[in-house]
Amino acid sequence: MKTNKSFTKRLKITKKGKILARKPGFNHFNAKQSRRYQLAGKKLQSFKIKNKLKSFLIPYN
Repeated sequence: MKTNKSFTKRLKITKKGKILARKPGFNHFNAKQSRRYQLAGKKLQSFKIKNKLKSFLIPYN
């Protein structure tokens, strides 16, 4: 099996196996937002994925 590289580049897998991803909706048009709101978009949040799909896209993690 091969790991889906385009998918894994968007994720971070922690030591205990949690999957983290960026919050959606913070790619552009952030100049008018307050600094606090801009920085909140940089934080990672837990990414929920079903085990069957996880084993298909990220088989070795």
